[in-house]
Amino acid sequence: MSTTAAQQQKQVIKTTPILISFLIAGFIGLFSETALNMALGDLIQVFQVSSSTVQWLTTGYLLALGILVPVSGLLIQWFTTRQLFMTSLVFSIIGTLIAALAPSFSVLMLSRVIQAIGTGLMLPLMFNTILLIFPINKRGAVMGLMGLVIMFAPAIGPSISGLIIENLNWHWIFWVSLPFLVLALLSGLMYMQNVSTITKPKLDILSIILSTIGFGGVVYGFSSAGENGWGSTIVIATIAAGLVSLILFSLRQLKMNKPMIDLRVLKYPMFTLGLLAVFITFMVILSSMILLPLYLQTGLALAAFSAGLVLLPGGVLNGFMSLLTGRIFDKYGPRGLVIPGFIIMIVMLWILSNVTTETSIFSVIVMHSLLMVGVSMVMMPAQTNGLNQLPKSLYPDGTALMNTLQQVSGAIGTAVAITIMSASQKNYLKNVTDPSDPSTLSASLTAGVQDSFIFGLILACAGLILSFFIKSSRVK
Repeated sequence: MSTTAAQQQKQVIKTTPILISFLIAGFIGLFSETALNMALGDLIQVFQVSSSTVQWLTTGYLLALGILVPVSGLLIQWFTTRQLFMTSLVFSIIGTLIAALAPSFSVLMLSRVIQAIGTGLMLPLMFNTILLIFPINKRGAVMGLMGLVIMFAPAIGPSISGLIIENLNWHWIFWVSLPFLVLALLSGLMYMQNVSTITKPKLDILSIILSTIGFGGVVYGFSSAGENGWGSTIVIATIAAGLVSLILFSLRQLKMNKPMIDLRVLKYPMFTLGLLAVFITFMVILSSMILLPLYLQTGLALAAFSAGLVLLPGGVLNGFMSLLTGRIFDKYGPRGLVIPGFIIMIVMLWILSNVTTETSIFSVIVMHSLLMVGVSMVMMPAQTNGLNQLPKSLYPDGTALMNTLQQVSGAIGTAVAITIMSASQKNYLKNVTDPSDPSTLSASLTAGVQDSFIFGLILACAGLILSFFIKSSRVK
């Protein structure tokens, strides 16, 4: 009788409207993650703040995500799908509205944190719901659609914001996002259904505190390294406090009957390999997303909109490749995608580590586009294959851990790339006669970007080694 009831319940779930609601909301949430990158130069002038201070508009967003996403696995078991979906959109709408009206830097910073709360609730909920409502043989195609959103939105963020800044002002980045968030909210009100099982596990306050200090400390420490230097007391102290808290958090989770994040997910080898592949790939993506706009605007002296257009083909190609790789994954599994994907990334990062102030714009478009093809061949197949190995009861924990480590890897990748770039730039300027010459500035930044791409190259090589151990996973 219970089996029949479960089958009937499955039949009445309208998967397409639910998926569309999530895709719209997820797209705008992730678009917000990189949309301000092209406006940072303008915001330095408008609010009279330093470049290290203005970077906190992106870092603060990642920090809030890094703190909230680990708790999401718990929230999914306490609240219904509809409640969490609506709450996440209300936070996103309020944050976007405050950002659109922001009169000062501190108000804009606050709005970014509110936006991040919305996205932090949305991402794990989206993954968890997709795993529940789609059978395993269709997940590759659906995850490909999600890949279209997750990779396409941050990739086109700089292009769209560059166009907006060229013709309007930075406030319009948020005004443009607002109608789409309202549309997603209305779509959710009409079509979102409750698909998760509410178990209401006991809240462990100590686990929440350790998770917050752990993930928050690591993200904060790495993010502030670019501003304060790696030898700074605050950087060392926050990273150390974060790592100690994460160790204590992990030990506590392993001893609890009902942990906040069930670390037994790491006993599944394909999940752990998928997690590491995604971690590495996300570091490469976010470090590239901050390095290439700087190189294009300072090294090649392009305007914000032109720099955005150079990155647009790669973003578009990456999005549509995700659809294709999802279908290939459903038919043939992950190995034929992940291994060639890392090889393409290695080749492109090697070529990008040799860019100069004379490199043609066409060459950058080709290199970036092929890098994004490699990324799309790794990201969703590795993630889907890893989650496929988990039993249904561990979906919330698996998605929470996967999404948390993406945000942490993004912060680490960005911080390390900027640090390497700054150090190389300083070394270059020490050996020139006139450091104030504009052409010297372009050359020094390009030298820094070259060294930062070598860091990405090392990461991709590590990913390739891991990829040889990945094989198709199916729940028995």
